[in-house]
Amino acid sequence: MSQINQMSQPTRRMLSLEPTARRALKIPEALPTEQQVKESKLKKITSAVFRKKTAIQEIVREPTSGGIVFRLAADRKDIEVLLIQDSKGRWTIPKGHIEPGETAKMTARREIEEETGLRNFDVLTWLGKIHFKYRRADKLVLMTTQIYLVQALDARETLAGEKWMKGIQWFSFAEALDLIEYEDIEKLMLIAKKKIRAGDF
Repeated sequence: MSQINQMSQPTRRMLSLEPTARRALKIPEALPTEQQVKESKLKKITSAVFRKKTAIQEIVREPTSGGIVFRLAADRKDIEVLLIQDSKGRWTIPKGHIEPGETAKMTARREIEEETGLRNFDVLTWLGKIHFKYRRADKLVLMTTQIYLVQALDARETLAGEKWMKGIQWFSFAEALDLIEYEDIEKLMLIAKKKIRAGDF
């Protein structure tokens, strides 16, 4: 049997075509192998993880102030703590930037009014300060927050959070302690409860 006869029928048909027709039936480029696909995915992941960050060009210090706001529970046996939920869904205390000409205590009062809608409260005592460090583009931001113990005096006062907040609510002390995501605030909450029980303010 001749070599041509041994070829498969589709191959014989292709050979019988004119040269121009054969060029039109060109086989497409080979698809990537499974190994090449894996290597490509790995390269993308590696470049995302090890992408070079922009060098820090500036260190910015941001002084802020806020308060752990509490009230006596209805049964007067426990306390409740007011928390706000930020735009990222994290529960925290009301706080904000100290404006020029303000003391930390003035800022705490202003921020609590703006962020909670409360007007009838006393700023009792300073509890301590906490430090945050985070990156904003090519800046390293060092934030220091002064925290005060604040007592809400009117249980009937309506809460009114700002538009950017996802929530604002009174919680039992135990619930508030569980919800707070920042360890430093958690520690100050425990100090606050001791001071409230002892009347040390």
